[in-house]
Amino acid sequence: MKPLLKVAGLNAWYGESHVLHGVDMTVGEGEMVTLLGRNGVGKTTTLRAIMGIVRERRGEISFAGEDLMRVPLHRVAHRGLGFVPEERGIFSTLTVYENLLLPPAVAKGGMTIDEIFELFPNLHERRNSAGTKLSGGEQQMLAIARILRTGVRMILLDEPTEGLAPVIVQRIGEVLKKLKERGMTVLLVEQNFRFASKVADRFYLMDHGRVAGEFPVSELSGRMDMLHDVLGV
Repeated sequence: MKPLLKVAGLNAWYGESHVLHGVDMTVGEGEMVTLLGRNGVGKTTTLRAIMGIVRERRGEISFAGEDLMRVPLHRVAHRGLGFVPEERGIFSTLTVYENLLLPPAVAKGGMTIDEIFELFPNLHERRNSAGTKLSGGEQQMLAIARILRTGVRMILLDEPTEGLAPVIVQRIGEVLKKLKERGMTVLLVEQNFRFASKVADRFYLMDHGRVAGEFPVSELSGRMDMLHDVLGV
């Protein structure tokens, strides 16, 4: 599988704090890859560094063959790379429908509003509700949905199940499977190993700012000792 995203020797800093220490990973087109790890090991920083939000970084990041290290932050999304942060970033004074329309299309092939409402029927029911009136699960669905309209080729998805009820977690899993069927590429950050094991093709384990291991879902049962060491599961 040809890599869509390639990261090599990625280091990143917050001020004088050295957070990432030579992260290497690839994500093939159409793949769903999960970064697993405990809190504070550098998973979110990896996503933010890929997007260029963390400016103090060194290493190599290429997307669709282009060097992203040379692309200004405000142009990264226009290369076809979308980011759904853990805090979701919903505009509270706008309705669901207005939130969906806000991000500009960056390429052809994005989902239509009707397709989004078919994928997220709850959002259709709440389309005229303000962002402040949505539950946590509805906000998470909206954060994912508005990226799908833009036509990006890949989504970086940060902790989508954090703090959500089991029934909502299950629904988000169903949505990710449908996106994979459509050919969407996803790099997912998760602590919920059981959730990730149902949606991912491949896993990277992170520990102390480094990749501690990598394996496909087919090897999951034989990697439980490693998972226990890194995740404590």
